[in-house]
Amino acid sequence: MAYAVEFREVARTFGTVRAVDRVSLSIEPGEFFAMLGPSGSGKTTCLRLIAGFDLPDSGEVLLEGRDVSSVPPYERNVNTVFQDYALFPHMTVLENVAYGPRMRRVSLAERSARAREMLDLVKLRGFEDRRPAQLSGGQKQRVALARALINQPKVLLLDEPLGALDLKLREEMQIELRNLQRRLAITFIYVTHDQGEALSMSDRVAVFNSGRIEQMAQARELYTRPRTPFVARFVGGANVAEGEFAQKLAASTQPFAIRTESVAVLAPSDAVASSMVAADGTVLDVQFHGATCRWQVRLDAGEIFSATCNATESARVQGVPGERVRLAWARENMVMLESTPA
Repeated sequence: MAYAVEFREVARTFGTVRAVDRVSLSIEPGEFFAMLGPSGSGKTTCLRLIAGFDLPDSGEVLLEGRDVSSVPPYERNVNTVFQDYALFPHMTVLENVAYGPRMRRVSLAERSARAREMLDLVKLRGFEDRRPAQLSGGQKQRVALARALINQPKVLLLDEPLGALDLKLREEMQIELRNLQRRLAITFIYVTHDQGEALSMSDRVAVFNSGRIEQMAQARELYTRPRTPFVARFVGGANVAEGEFAQKLAASTQPFAIRTESVAVLAPSDAVASSMVAADGTVLDVQFHGATCRWQVRLDAGEIFSATCNATESARVQGVPGERVRLAWARENMVMLESTPA
């Protein structure tokens, strides 16, 4: 069976900027695939290359085994949901959803029936006659989803679709999007800079950096076994030690990562087991996050490390700026990383 989407050594340059740098990837039919990375990392350009809004300078973009590198958007069986929804303000909800079939000259009765089915799917029955200005952000996003799905695309592209929503609504929509994708069993390709979204929703995640994929794996593997310092820092915000700093801390000739939740905060006089690594430092800040606190400590070895723990785990220290503390972690929890190229 052909892949839903495949890139073969795809490159795209804008002036002197190599936005996509010889990227190769393959996405299975029915997969929820996330492209994760900071602004300017190349993920949105890849989405545009799939949609046909942009064309590669070299390499091949394939949909279901067919090279579509030079095929216009309207001849590709994909659709896109944008962050700003892109709804027509002068149309009703029903008219917005039915717009795709209308452009394909589907009869009024059929396109209205299909649009109502889509509104049922996204739980917006009863909103047919409203206009976008009368909807909340979450309702607008559902309308945009219904409009994108009505033509039954093989691949749905989602470009930061929840970025304009507040935190609670964003979390609710994450669950609904995932459930919707499972129900429809179509390929979702989701672009985001939010690692929490990518990890919680996706079957696999590609982490982009400077136009290249640093690592592509299932969410749990990305979090627990990052390959590079960039992935370790970007996915979950691990502490990373490289070069001389790694040598000072743990006598390691390789860079390593240690997750903040694996770091204990102790009093400077506390002894640690021989299987642990310990490093003294000075508290810069302690941020309260409800169930947990996040400590920022400048280590005597020269850099800042973080620790995430609950209040009882650090009861012997006050957590005030300037306080001396000892951070400790099990050597077995250190993840060895690939060296950053010079």
